[in-house]
Amino acid sequence: MRTAELAGVRNFRLIEEHTPSPAAGEAQVRVHAVGICGSDLHYYGEGSIGDTKCMYPMVLGHEPTGEILTTGAGVTGWQPGDRVILEPALYCYHCEFCLTGRHNVCSSIRFLSTPGEPGFFREVVTLPARNVMAMPQGLSYAEGTLFEPLAIVLHSMKFADPRPGDTAVVFGAGPIGLVTLSVLKMSGAGRTWVVEPVAHRRHMALELGADAVLDPGAEDVVKTLKRETGNRGFDVVIDCAAKGGSMNQCLYLARNGGRVVYTGIPSEAAVPLNLHEARRKELILYNVRRSNHETEMALRLLGDYPGRFAPVVTHGIGMGKIDSAFAMLEQYSDGAGKVAIIPSNSL
Repeated sequence: MRTAELAGVRNFRLIEEHTPSPAAGEAQVRVHAVGICGSDLHYYGEGSIGDTKCMYPMVLGHEPTGEILTTGAGVTGWQPGDRVILEPALYCYHCEFCLTGRHNVCSSIRFLSTPGEPGFFREVVTLPARNVMAMPQGLSYAEGTLFEPLAIVLHSMKFADPRPGDTAVVFGAGPIGLVTLSVLKMSGAGRTWVVEPVAHRRHMALELGADAVLDPGAEDVVKTLKRETGNRGFDVVIDCAAKGGSMNQCLYLARNGGRVVYTGIPSEAAVPLNLHEARRKELILYNVRRSNHETEMALRLLGDYPGRFAPVVTHGIGMGKIDSAFAMLEQYSDGAGKVAIIPSNSL
């Protein structure tokens, strides 16, 4: 089988590997699509995510969909050809955090696509059957890759706690930001602004329901947005970008006692925050660590409201052109939103 390895900064290579067979309790799956995540872009272009360095070679990709090929001993309920999504997180299930339902901060978590844990940019994978879930009917494999970012957004909503009529601002209109916008609107949030420097992404945000969009390269967004709220600030501020000073801008724009949620991952190993601004306002600050028991809800929403989320997926590109796909996202070219890699496509 073919696998795309990241061999260095901005350097993928295709290799041939032995096709793995499923052990007891595992499923063997042909991978049909894998969404490119912002964290994949950090590894690709920066050689790290914050203070976590790449270990080359490594296999990225953790938003996979595919079809069952076969199963190992003891696995029931699946047939060859079943369309599935693949949960990339492997938990220990017995540490204090797993036992209290905080699986996303499991002390022994293995997350496929991180250093030392190969991800899904490969044609065939095996993984525990508990990590396989049925994909909703009517979705393409590429659209189905949104299950993972949508689960993250649903997790962030537990912190953001949007209430009917709340004012909100989202920094970043990449895939996570666009899905965040959609879920805020579904949750009844009121007037919602999006801050995004890339023109085609601002347009996508408007198409998905943003009440207004701002270009941070063209105006002082803090000054403009404070004026828009009568200097009160926003009930909910969500940072899906974590760049260009957005993490502190969130603090300046939240109202007194407001909620600030950091979903995006900064490139820097350490980020200076103006905690005096947060202290004076008694802000509630949250960090998002992937998702935690939200995948089933994400799949239900994708199945029930495909038209709300599917427009985020703009490209499906064969694994043979994976370097070009990543370069396109780095350069914000060709109107790219969510890009899915198609491992079975040899182009």
